[in-house]
Amino acid sequence: MAKIEMKTPLVEMDGDEMTRILWQMIKDELLLPFVDLKTEYYDLGLKKRDETNDQITIDAAEATKKYGVAVKCATITPNAARVKEYDLKEMWKSPNGTIRAILDGTVFRAPIIVKGIEPYVKTWKKPITLARHAYGDVYKASEMQIPGPGKVDLVYTAEDGSQTSVLVHEFKGPGVVQGMHNLDASIESFARSCFQYAIDTKQDVWFATKDTISKKYDHHFKDIFQEIYEKEYKAQFEAAGLTYFYTLIDDAVARVVKSEGGFIWACKNYDGDVMSDLVATAFGSLAMMTSVLVSPKGYYEYEAAHGTVQRHYYQHLEGKETSTNPMATIFAWSGALRKRGELDAIPELVHFADVLEQASLKVIESGKMTKDLALITSLPNPQVLNSSDFIKEIRKEVEAAL
Repeated sequence: MAKIEMKTPLVEMDGDEMTRILWQMIKDELLLPFVDLKTEYYDLGLKKRDETNDQITIDAAEATKKYGVAVKCATITPNAARVKEYDLKEMWKSPNGTIRAILDGTVFRAPIIVKGIEPYVKTWKKPITLARHAYGDVYKASEMQIPGPGKVDLVYTAEDGSQTSVLVHEFKGPGVVQGMHNLDASIESFARSCFQYAIDTKQDVWFATKDTISKKYDHHFKDIFQEIYEKEYKAQFEAAGLTYFYTLIDDAVARVVKSEGGFIWACKNYDGDVMSDLVATAFGSLAMMTSVLVSPKGYYEYEAAHGTVQRHYYQHLEGKETSTNPMATIFAWSGALRKRGELDAIPELVHFADVLEQASLKVIESGKMTKDLALITSLPNPQVLNSSDFIKEIRKEVEAAL
């Protein structure tokens, strides 16, 4: 059969360690035989980021603005041990954080649902998409250890020099203090990304903060969400039969556990950080979690939600066979190709993305899977495959479907 033609390139961001090995396998076996793949390639492997002083990460993000759709392999965010291991010039920042800041996007994470991998929460029947506001709060906080008695004030100095202050605490002894911030522009972008993604994917939106306790900070999030919903999205939501629901974060947690799923759960930065791992694990496996960065300006960046699978990579370097789960990385590619097909009006490309996902699910449901899934499946007598053989089984299903 003739390969499916693409019009506009995808921005391709290569990565690190075992996921980099899987990346090439997926391209060779599942993409290049079927699609005349057009990409603008950026190597975000740690060595190349170090060589370019991380400029390549910035270039990749800017290219995503140009072309609109990117697909990214998992990358290393170096700690002190990694700086030594890779002989780095410095401890480079998270590539995901850099890209998020440039694209002004919100991260949406959703589990891959497959028969045989059952959620630990028995009421869950549909995916829960976790939307995390990935700016500010504790992640950009200023902190101070208080050595002894004294007073801490929060002070705002306006451009004209005038000051407003509020007492944080009058310490009688040692303690600790933290100052957090956020930006209206970032919260507004978060809200618009959530509402637009809800319309695109036909899902309700739940948003939760703790505004009863944080009467200014968290309440400000609540007010901005409500204002943007009322002014810009309410009519579209009602026309599509969708709802926007606000509640307190503790109430949201209880409701989510009792729900059947099928909605977007929008969370502030820390809540989203914690709850995304909870939701991923409760659906069965972090290796089965998709992630897409969506900007209200119309940029999309798809990736797996997991890391670089360091332990398997070291085994691979020793020549040992590994059974690493490639599903989330496959779904990153299928998501990016589907979006490219939608934006460029190429129905064949959208169909191929659907076929690739269905083929991947069919292999698992037939009882053939990687070791991590075999350990948790409810299917009898699963057949454990190494990464390469698993991907080759998916290729057979794709060829049969096309």
